[in-house]
Amino acid sequence: MPIALVLERKRELALRDIELNQKMGEDDVRIRMEVVGICGSDIHYYMHGRIGPFVVNEPMVLGHEGAGTVVAKGARVTGLAVGDRVCVEPGIPDFSSRASRLGLYNLDPTLTFWATPPVHGCLTPEVVHPAALTFKLPDNVSLAEGAMVEPLAVGVQAAVKARIQPGDQALVLGAGPIGILVALAALAGGCASVLIVDPQEAKLHIAETYSGIKALRASNGTLAEEVKRATGGWGVDVVFECSGAGAAYRGIADSLRPGGALVLVGMPGKPVELDIVALQVKEIRVETVFRYANVYDRAIAMIAGGKIDVKPLITETFKFEDGVAAFVRAAEGRPTDVKLQIRVKPEHEIET
Repeated sequence: MPIALVLERKRELALRDIELNQKMGEDDVRIRMEVVGICGSDIHYYMHGRIGPFVVNEPMVLGHEGAGTVVAKGARVTGLAVGDRVCVEPGIPDFSSRASRLGLYNLDPTLTFWATPPVHGCLTPEVVHPAALTFKLPDNVSLAEGAMVEPLAVGVQAAVKARIQPGDQALVLGAGPIGILVALAALAGGCASVLIVDPQEAKLHIAETYSGIKALRASNGTLAEEVKRATGGWGVDVVFECSGAGAAYRGIADSLRPGGALVLVGMPGKPVELDIVALQVKEIRVETVFRYANVYDRAIAMIAGGKIDVKPLITETFKFEDGVAAFVRAAEGRPTDVKLQIRVKPEHEIET
C-alpha cells in the first residue's frame, strides 16, 4: 500500500499509507513522482475543505503540479519510454466527448482532475496516468521546472485568450504565482511590457526582478489614473484579472483602451459586480480562463527556449517527510513565498 500526503479533513493532514487505484491500462504510463508543487487550490482544500461544489467528504491525496520519471508503460504507448523525465497534465477528459472534439477538453463535463474531490492527487511516490497527458521534458529543463509547467499553462492559456499583438501593453491584477506567470506568458507571447499591481509590496519586488514587468503603486491616485499616466492617457491593451478579489472589478474598464481585452483568470469566492455599460461603450472583449487546453507543449517550449525562467519563483523545496510542514508554511501566506515544492523521492536522488 503506497504512502501519500493525505487530507483527512479540513485542517488535518497526514503522511500515511492509503489504498489507491494504480491499475495501468494499455494507453497509460506509471510515473515515479519526484517533485510536486503546492497550489493555491491545495491550500484552499486544506484550509476550508471545499472549493465551490467540490467538497472533501473523505480522505484525499493532495497535489496536481507534478514531474517525475516513467517507470513502466502500457502496450500501446509509443511516444514515451521508461526512464523519460516527464511532467503531467492533471485533468483527464473523455477524448471522445463533444467538448474534446471541439478542442475544449478542459470543459468536458466528465473531466476528472487530480486533487479535486473525489479524485486523488499526485503527492505519492507513484501514479498511473494517460500517456496522452504526459509530456517528456527536454534535457535542459529540470524536474523542479517541470513541476512549474502546470501553473505556467494557466498563464499561457490566458495569453492565448488575450490574442496578444506584438507590442501590446498589459496590466495584471494580482502578483501571486499565477499573476506573475500570466505576466511572463504575456511577455513571451508578444507584449512589450506588463504593468502589475498587488497590495503586498514583497510580491511586487519579486515580479519586478523580471525585465519587462513594472509594478504600479496607486499612491498618486486611482489605479486607472496610474495606468493612464503609464500609457500616455490611452490605457492598456489587455487587463488580466488574476487576484479573484471582488474589489478588483470596480472600475476595471477604466484601465483599458477602447477595443481592449479583459481576461478573467482569478476565481472570486462569491459573485462580483461588473459594470457592463463601461465595457460596452469601449467595446471591451471579455474572455474567461478555466485551467488550460492544448498549451502544455507551448509552456514547456517557453521554459526550454529560455523565454520564461520559472526558477526564481521556486521559493523553497521540502522533503516528502516534511510535507505537512510545507502545507502549514504555505497556509501562512508569507508575502515573500511564491511557489513551495515537495520532493517526493530522497533528496540525494533529486536533480538540482
